[in-house]
Amino acid sequence: MSADTTDTDSPPAPRAGLDLHLERPAGRVRDSVMDALRDAIRSGRLPPGTRLPSSRAFAADLGIARNTVARAYSELVEEGWLTSQHGSGTTVSRRAAGAVRAEGFRVRRLPARRPDHDLRPGQPDLSSFPRGQWSRAVKQALHTVPSEAFGYADPYGRPELRLALTEYLARARGVVCRPDNIVVCCGAAEGLALLARALAGAGVASLAVESYGLPTHREALRTAGLGCPPLAVDAGGADVAALDDMREVGGVLLTPSHQFPTGVPLRSDRRAAVVDWARRTGGVIIEDDYDGEFRYDRSPVGALQGVDPERVVYMGTASKSLAPGLRLGWLVLPDRLVETVAHQKGETEATCGFVDQLAMAEFIRTGSYDKHIRAMRAQYRRRREQLVGAVGRSSPANRVTGLPAGLHVLLHLAGGNESAVAQEPAWRNLAVEGLALYRHPGADVDRDGLVVGFAAPAQSAWPAAVEALVRQLP
Repeated sequence: MSADTTDTDSPPAPRAGLDLHLERPAGRVRDSVMDALRDAIRSGRLPPGTRLPSSRAFAADLGIARNTVARAYSELVEEGWLTSQHGSGTTVSRRAAGAVRAEGFRVRRLPARRPDHDLRPGQPDLSSFPRGQWSRAVKQALHTVPSEAFGYADPYGRPELRLALTEYLARARGVVCRPDNIVVCCGAAEGLALLARALAGAGVASLAVESYGLPTHREALRTAGLGCPPLAVDAGGADVAALDDMREVGGVLLTPSHQFPTGVPLRSDRRAAVVDWARRTGGVIIEDDYDGEFRYDRSPVGALQGVDPERVVYMGTASKSLAPGLRLGWLVLPDRLVETVAHQKGETEATCGFVDQLAMAEFIRTGSYDKHIRAMRAQYRRRREQLVGAVGRSSPANRVTGLPAGLHVLLHLAGGNESAVAQEPAWRNLAVEGLALYRHPGADVDRDGLVVGFAAPAQSAWPAAVEALVRQLP
């Protein structure tokens, strides 16, 4: 480790027993140590000049390898967070005072109490993010990127990513398109907002939505000035026949492969019926394929877009397959909508960075994305089976419903009001959500349940999460 001759004052005594809240698997503990130390320095809990325990003592405290702590210290010295002098140990660098001062300008709020276990739906296992492969993809992308990529962003997205997505989506989801049909956006939420504004500008008054779905999706439509009347959802998915009686509706937002959050697929005759409706009326179908890669009992059903690419907008994202923090999503648009949607972004509209776009293109091109999807599909399948088995053994009167797919199940408690139960302290400690949260305000109250995600906990934390859930079952 290199010395920092600017830190010459006598340091305080070593801080023992630092609480780093490590939650990642052992293979990534070094990153956890580094992140926790950075956070402690930023927050002022470790002020500049504080001497840290020796790598041996700190490793013993944490129950990890000494080399792991030594490498973490070394990298933080290189980054300027720490300083090390022979015979004086490792201390928090005085250069870090700037980060502490910047933190002081923030409005401080008491943090919300963290749940004991995170069983929210739609949250992937972030500890399984393929850091090594992604790092190599970023390095390769930067090595080959043309200089023009450092300029203002193309509102359509990087051509390298659009080409890679064209090939991947055709192979994995049956999507039919050219790179020119794709607009890259900052996740599905931004994509829907762009599309809603474009449709509103084209004269569309309303988009029908499923009676159970994400409130943020309905809010995006309302913000664009669109109405969003509900379509009832049953065991066959959305009741698309009701569209014939909705004269003001110019489109419909569906989750056909795996309805969120009830977990059912759109029945084949309804898939055909909604495409017929769109052809007959000129309406547009927005297909939210948020977790289409994760089907566990068979190969995933192909995307609805492949049936009629000129009537269906395909909306995809890397938020469930990789990580929401990447802010990577994409719209596959009919020819007639591409320019209109891209115009909503413009050259200076917020967009995902070109480095991540190029890294994603490289990740797909090399097969790393397919490999990661296969690994996570196997992991999530095991978790779902373990969850369903544990519920069945603990209390057979409780039922788990929904297709063997995605990142969540719908749990029905015996004789309970599940949405009310979800607000009880014990259940809130599991971050479980009630089905009522997703019900359209204008929809009938026709069912209840707990929406239980099984992907978010790290692998090391998953057994304890299942045990904690089972303990709460009636």
